[in-house]
Amino acid sequence: MTLQNPDPKGTFLARVWRPNTGPAICVLRDDRLFDITSRDTPTMRDLLERDDLLTYVHAQRGEDIGRVDQMPPDMRLLAPCDLQVVKASGVTFAQSMVERVIEEQAAGNPDRADAIRKKVTAVIGDSLAGIVPGSDKAMEVKRVLQTEGLWSQYLEVGIGPDAEVFTKCPTLAAMGHGADVGLHPMSKWNNPEPEIVLAVTSQGKIVGATLGNDVNLRDVEGRSALLLGKAKDNNASAAIGPFLRLFDESYTMEDMENAELTLTVTGEDDFTLNGRSSMSKISRKPGSIVAQTIGAHHQYPDGFFLYLGTLFAPTEDRDAPGQGFTHKIGDIVTIAEPKLGALTNTVRLSTDCAPWDFGVSALMKNLAARGLL
Repeated sequence: MTLQNPDPKGTFLARVWRPNTGPAICVLRDDRLFDITSRDTPTMRDLLERDDLLTYVHAQRGEDIGRVDQMPPDMRLLAPCDLQVVKASGVTFAQSMVERVIEEQAAGNPDRADAIRKKVTAVIGDSLAGIVPGSDKAMEVKRVLQTEGLWSQYLEVGIGPDAEVFTKCPTLAAMGHGADVGLHPMSKWNNPEPEIVLAVTSQGKIVGATLGNDVNLRDVEGRSALLLGKAKDNNASAAIGPFLRLFDESYTMEDMENAELTLTVTGEDDFTLNGRSSMSKISRKPGSIVAQTIGAHHQYPDGFFLYLGTLFAPTEDRDAPGQGFTHKIGDIVTIAEPKLGALTNTVRLSTDCAPWDFGVSALMKNLAARGLL
């Protein structure tokens, strides 16, 4: 799981577990980590809330704790968020969602699928990517799909006015690069979800981006949308990292909105799955999802990290024909993007992953003992 600096011109932050110390806030320079934890910025939350964030980070010399690709076994990268709430948005790529519903409802009949698709494209044009959630055109598409008996609660949040935003995991529960990620033992059909994750301050300002794996239990959520919590939030079911790249002159919101994510799953059975997710095809602007998450209706005093959803939906058969893809224990999942790096994790059962025991109270006690509070 080799790590390196994706772009020497970029501003990259990390959280690192230091043996005999605890979590440290670090900046990546070239391929070396510098610990900049201080009483001014004991947590990532405190650092990201600074009005002079970029100036402050570049002014800190920090303690050189070594090369990021040569960390000793007892030192590891943590998820780059700490006190922030971890939120996620779903069904943000209307193109893939509408196409999936058409194909499923057509029950494998290409003629019927084509007929339905023609009715939809007559409303929105030649490309399903033309759907803007909540627009008059989207509402007309909704009417057409309802007439065809195709409407669902997923399409409501896919092209309707309101985004689906849910809590992915508790504060401090996300896993970092190199860690195990967990599947609930009850699940028999599941998959990784490669996503961009935004860092948002308590004032709703988007300050950076990173990568995430929104581990998904397709069978559990498929039984009922009311089981979303069980499908999405289990021990070690969220991975974020490896670094948080701050927005600056070298990396902007436009860069993030045009990101091309790749996914590779390599199994112990020699199976390999490759996938992609293009942020340029997202239907809801990331800024609009943030605006639906924070505002007068809901505050986040410590900020939040927000998964933006994925275009990727695996259909390749892994075992028997027609069974599609599902994880096997031991799968190595790598989500990569040239300007953000690569996030790699190993798939286990949630019950076999290390129990989560370092919560907010443990962090506060640790920082207090180190004289940082």
